[in-house]
Amino acid sequence: MKALFIGGTGTISTAIVQRLTEELGWEVWLLNRGLRKAEFKGDIHQIIADIHNEADAADQLAGMTFDVVCDFIAFKKEDVERDYRLFKGKTRQYIFTSSASAYHKPAASYVITEGTTLANPYWQYSRDKIACEKFLMEKYRTEGFPVTIVRPSHTYDKKHIPLGVHGKNGFWQVIRRMQEGKPVIIQGDGTSLWTLTYNSDFAIGYTGLMGNRHAIGEAFQITGDETLTWNQIYQTIADALHVELKAYHVSSEFLTAAGEKYGYDFEGSLTGDKAVSVVFDNSKLKRAVPDMCTKVRFDQGVRIALDYILAHPEECQVEDPEFDAWCDKIIDVLEHAKAEFA
Repeated sequence: MKALFIGGTGTISTAIVQRLTEELGWEVWLLNRGLRKAEFKGDIHQIIADIHNEADAADQLAGMTFDVVCDFIAFKKEDVERDYRLFKGKTRQYIFTSSASAYHKPAASYVITEGTTLANPYWQYSRDKIACEKFLMEKYRTEGFPVTIVRPSHTYDKKHIPLGVHGKNGFWQVIRRMQEGKPVIIQGDGTSLWTLTYNSDFAIGYTGLMGNRHAIGEAFQITGDETLTWNQIYQTIADALHVELKAYHVSSEFLTAAGEKYGYDFEGSLTGDKAVSVVFDNSKLKRAVPDMCTKVRFDQGVRIALDYILAHPEECQVEDPEFDAWCDKIIDVLEHAKAEFA
């Protein structure tokens, strides 16, 4: 079986490529600009091209066909319109990576299925993904374009720690605050439910849909089965660091207002996603991919990640003094407000 990955070096796609080449024996091609390095043991074929330059990509792909084409970097409708033009008649399956943030926020039920309404008034990113899905499913219904849609939620790997509130440089400054005994901000009261998925577990579900005739014309959410509160998530991280968690709870509305002038989009990432309780019903995926299961619990995954991150400071430990000062300011303002009523 022959697969083309557009991108292929990200958190999710790297694990999928590794599984295909190291365990399942697929012939894998990557189409990207060659700017990001990935650690692959298998034989990978590289096409150096910018997918956003459609004419160049078409020249590079001339005469080639694939069993499956997987796009991980399509974010807007024009991206999937381009892919439709490039791969119509040249693949037996086109897999579009959407997002579980596309589900209605808040949904009528915190139990999410593929039938949950797609609507997110808080996050443009999610609305763009919905527009992509709509275009592709219309092409499937009217022309038989062989699309499969996957909706990941919060997927992480050995180089990332999943958090609710962080700055522009990612997770490290929050870890640093924990190590220094400083309070860390958790959205809301920390009791909303959330699902975290290690990327190797995600790869089991994704690869099981590749070449699967039951997946054509269908959408699947791919997540683990472990559900935690945000308080439990942060406590698990602190436990792995062997430090005391000093949680400081702040409403999502306040974080959105306080973060706007600093360029933090907490309305999208919190109100439109992480502040809302979600529990994913993966029954549909497991009917199509019986092997799908959670093999890496969060307490295990976070230890794998911290071991790697602490051992690779130049690669993973990106300081963010602006976010650190912002957290201190938020906490100071709220403590002063509390003192007014003491």
